Amino acid sequence: MSKACQYEGCTVGETGRCALENDPETCANRTAVRGEGDEATLSPDGSESGIGAPVLTTPEELPSFPPSSTLKPEVIEAMMAGRYVTVVGILGDPEAGKTACLASLYLLLSHALLGRWSFADSQSLMAFEEISRGARRWNDGQTPDEMTVHTEMADERQPGFLHLRLRRAEDGKCFDLALPDLPGEWTKTLIRSSRTDRLEFVRSADVVWLVADGRILSDRELRQGAITRLGQLAGRLRSLMNGQSPKLLLVVTHRDLVEVSDAVLTRIQAEFGKHGLEAEIIPIAPFSDDAKIAPGFGLSNLISSTLERTVDRPDFWPQSPNSSGERSFLSYRRNS
Repeated sequence: MSKACQYEGCTVGETGRCALENDPETCANRTAVRGEGDEATLSPDGSESGIGAPVLTTPEELPSFPPSSTLKPEVIEAMMAGRYVTVVGILGDPEAGKTACLASLYLLLSHALLGRWSFADSQSLMAFEEISRGARRWNDGQTPDEMTVHTEMADERQPGFLHLRLRRAEDGKCFDLALPDLPGEWTKTLIRSSRTDRLEFVRSADVVWLVADGRILSDRELRQGAITRLGQLAGRLRSLMNGQSPKLLLVVTHRDLVEVSDAVLTRIQAEFGKHGLEAEIIPIAPFSDDAKIAPGFGLSNLISSTLERTVDRPDFWPQSPNSSGERSFLSYRRNS
């Protein structure tokens, strides 16, 4: 091969003839030949340029959208170093409606329909798009059988998080949320074998959502098993938290189809009470088949209960009953 050409077998430098029968001066495979005393032309990266060399280097392409995958725990930790992030633990059986809840939350925000809350930012916007695609698929004008797909983890050893930054309407204050999208099998494994290595983040969670299928809780034959599993999950959760009492929200799905009776909810609270836990009950309907129940029913209340926590503070100066005939101030040191 000639030094004047990049094409294999071409001897244009010696014979003056192009092997591809192109014009030797304009052939794309031709390289510059430097004679004695000639100065070589260098490209911006320092290499000799010639015929066929790129005029400009390839520009660096920056992503225009956040990544399409969920965020790793390390990313959430780095985010928490700069501002407060409310970490939520989301647990529940398969098909309970955990992913549907997240997809409906995103769709409501995208249409400014989440009550007092509006969208401010997200570091996992395309990941929300991925899980909400099922809600956009239509079968000849009919809604699909499942609005979301089953959650599958890219890494079975650690959770993936979705990030949302929400703005409260009344004062404009912003709140950051880290929401894990976990498969229900992780919850089942926690109940059966007490495996907690993948759920270590729950120890630092501000709030835990226990998602329960309202259809099962309303079924006379199935609800007792579901109530028992919720009690077992509460016990595992208490052990995972080293005896601490996290803020629990019992999220009952499918409110558009059924309304769980107060008697059943009381039995669930009794199961929680065995482990020293108490949960606030919030019914929701991520998607709705009932014209009287709007899609996304209850999600605004769920976000408010998650982000707005009331703290019981003792009275700064409590009043004590007066005891006639006693000089309390003079006997203070003696009585104490």
